[in-house]
Amino acid sequence: MGIKTALPHYELGFYALVVTCALVYSLNGIIEASRDGMNRKSFRENIKEGWHYFGRKMDVADFEWAMWFNTFRNYIIFALSGHVIFAKFFSLMVPQYRSYVYMLYGILTVLAIMGTNYLMLILSHCFFLYTISLVKSKWLCFAAGLCSLATFKMEPFNTWQSGFVTGTFSLQDILFYGGSGFSILRCMSFALETCERKQGFYSPMELLKYNFYLPFFFFGPIMTFDQFHVQVNTRVLTRRENEMWNIRVNALTQILVILLVDVFFHYLYILTIPSDLKFTNRLSDWSLAGLAYSNLVYDWVKAAVMFGVINTISRLDHLDPPQPPKCITMLYVFAETHFDRGINDWLCKYVYDYIGEGHDNIKRELIATVATFLVTTLWLGPCEIVYIWSVCNCFGLNFELWVQKFFQLGPFARFEAMLPESMSRRIRGVFGAANFWAIIFYNILALNSLDFALLVAKRLLITGFPESTLSIWLVTYCGVQLIKERERLMAIEQERLEKQKVA
Repeated sequence: MGIKTALPHYELGFYALVVTCALVYSLNGIIEASRDGMNRKSFRENIKEGWHYFGRKMDVADFEWAMWFNTFRNYIIFALSGHVIFAKFFSLMVPQYRSYVYMLYGILTVLAIMGTNYLMLILSHCFFLYTISLVKSKWLCFAAGLCSLATFKMEPFNTWQSGFVTGTFSLQDILFYGGSGFSILRCMSFALETCERKQGFYSPMELLKYNFYLPFFFFGPIMTFDQFHVQVNTRVLTRRENEMWNIRVNALTQILVILLVDVFFHYLYILTIPSDLKFTNRLSDWSLAGLAYSNLVYDWVKAAVMFGVINTISRLDHLDPPQPPKCITMLYVFAETHFDRGINDWLCKYVYDYIGEGHDNIKRELIATVATFLVTTLWLGPCEIVYIWSVCNCFGLNFELWVQKFFQLGPFARFEAMLPESMSRRIRGVFGAANFWAIIFYNILALNSLDFALLVAKRLLITGFPESTLSIWLVTYCGVQLIKERERLMAIEQERLEKQKVA
């Protein structure tokens, strides 16, 4: 079935109406539950006083969001503002040396925040992996990189290394594990790109410039070394048409989204409610489905905003960083599901695409996905919930290919060929709706808890069957068709732009 297959406008209008009504109904249930549970004893730790002119308390359960935009907001702004000022000044005065300025400012900032011991620890790992890269053996570089990463993710090595860092400020652990983890991935990228280089080696200074670029150092995103090296060493600095206008618009958009999320947290306690399963079990099936869905949407918004802020700064430095993740609302296949596009690109380049090649062979795809999720499990930190999350998502990714191959068999392929393309799109939408909820179930494991995921699954698939199960499936089907329509319009627009370029 072609992606450009259209459905009647009245049908799409009906789908939009159904999805809108369902979302309003579900969110209304969550708002009422938030109001009723505002003063519950189990909520007190995560529900604090909010903006006084709202007259409501606010959900502050997400430490990461509070850290970025409340508790340590001024410190983060100060550090990144210093980078922007120095970067702009030296980009204008001596653009050929700007990469050295980025590196120097990054090293001094890391030194000031984390201390000498932490800096020496990171440099020792950089030196180790640089030495391994001189052998120009991919498997050795990858194995050495994973061993280095394991020392920050597994006991007793992580405790031993964290002991070198003195200080007790509340952000220390986040910065320690964030900076060290991303540093190892950057060093692995450097080493693997060195293996790809046919003649000679990259200098150690290139690795330091790559690793200590401050906006990416602690929280990512990851740019592979080949992309960063070309962009940061460009001497002729130019901007595309309307680029500065787009940067300003993006910056303003990030600020508005931050304010909007804080407003929502006064009315939707989507992070605190799942922590009290007794209270959560009182919600209606529709409210429970909306709660699970909104948790994934929020996590995407958080990733999009945090990476969006960093990307805005790096674009001022004439870099083209990884884009924010694709909106979870627009996903119905496992192959496109991720919350960090930089990590996703890194895994695809060095593991998933490298092993899986065309991703059409079942055996190679199984090996590629298992290898990818093994690395991902190590990156996230091995523990029971991460194991379950990895197994579920690995299965989902492979199951998609198995189903695709199964329906490509002769009888099914001939049957689909006999159908009108619009009917084929509708049938595929039914399976896409089921896949959409599989993505939600598998990912709320990591975002909330196993108990919450099991509660949602039990209520929607067992106790709520058939009324809630089929009605929510219908609404999801309508949403998938709207997603497919957006993809169809984007494909048409892309084809139009390509024709213009050829002409």
